Amino acid sequence: MSETTSITPTRPYMVRALYQWIEDNALTPYLMVDATAEEVQIPREHVQDGRIVLNIASRATGNMSMGNDYINFSARFGGVSQEIWVPLTAVLGIYAKENSQGMFFDPNEYDNYVPEEDSDITVKTVPTAAPKPKRDNKAGLKVLK
Repeated sequence: MSETTSITPTRPYMVRALYQWIEDNALTPYLMVDATAEEVQIPREHVQDGRIVLNIASRATGNMSMGNDYINFSARFGGVSQEIWVPLTAVLGIYAKENSQGMFFDPNEYDNYVPEEDSDITVKTVPTAAPKPKRDNKAGLKVLK
């Protein structure tokens, strides 16, 4: 059954669809992530039992990007902005905080999946967050007469 190995997994599509549905209903989308998976860039101090639950509501994140391979966004943890990278293979589920409606995924979904060589995988490794240069603390407005 080599044909089934070339079919793309449904997880990225289901995550995007459920995220949209949760946001459209004014609920809070939570993403459960396997913190032990490779290439996961998360705040390790918030991991419990090898998992982390992230609030991915649009009001809690910045620059959200949900591709077929990674979910990437910036969020604040303890007042400190951090860049979050989660490969879709590490996503265990997505659900609404308020009513727990959502979906949890088969952990073996990616076991037999072999991505095509010419696929658009833009991120092979998790980038390290470079510190942003500090700007001068000058007012950005001028009084014109």
